[in-house]
Amino acid sequence: MPPLRILIADDNPVVRAGLAALLATHEDLQVVAQAANGGEALALARSHHPDVVLLDVRMPGVDGISALPHLVQLAQVLMLTYSQESEVVRESLLLGAGGYLVHGEFTPDDLTRAIRDVHEGRPHFTPTAAGALLAELRGSSHPQRIVAQSSERVPNHASFGLSSREVEVMDLIASGMTNQQIAATCFISEKTVKNHINRIFAKLHSASRSEAIARWLGTIRSGAPGHG
Repeated sequence: MPPLRILIADDNPVVRAGLAALLATHEDLQVVAQAANGGEALALARSHHPDVVLLDVRMPGVDGISALPHLVQLAQVLMLTYSQESEVVRESLLLGAGGYLVHGEFTPDDLTRAIRDVHEGRPHFTPTAAGALLAELRGSSHPQRIVAQSSERVPNHASFGLSSREVEVMDLIASGMTNQQIAATCFISEKTVKNHINRIFAKLHSASRSEAIARWLGTIRSGAPGHG
């Protein structure tokens, strides 16, 4: 089986060299190109056809966020950066990144495992990125709930009897995450996610994700029959 082809995009040459040296110790990983900004990364991705791009956020010229929607058309992208802002994490995922690692929060083994997993479609987040994502998701859900409240359709979440973990999982379901993404964000197994979802659906008297989301965000009265 050929090694995974890796492109490193970071404006810091020391970071690039360190990552390249680390990945060179693994026979199943091969650094095929290095870029100092998003524009270079895109050009090199088109010519070298990497399997995974390690992408920094802040770079001169074309930054990582600007290059991201183009790079995801060519390879899996794993954000590898010092940027911890919740809006940056959220935007990166919305634009197609397969994971988000913050420097200083992962070991060499964590990084190589994340590269392999992202290549296979399994998302990876370091703790700060996962926390920022949850904070952003919960913050972004408030306008929907306020709008619903104005028409007297917000159910009392406490009336559903969800545990704090179930509330966390339901917020992520409402954000559109898959079971796999929820598992990675909450650092639990997919089987545990499925168990939480089964209990959530029972408590919300819902038979589907869409119905559960509708009840959770208040578009269906908690006592009204649901559809879908």
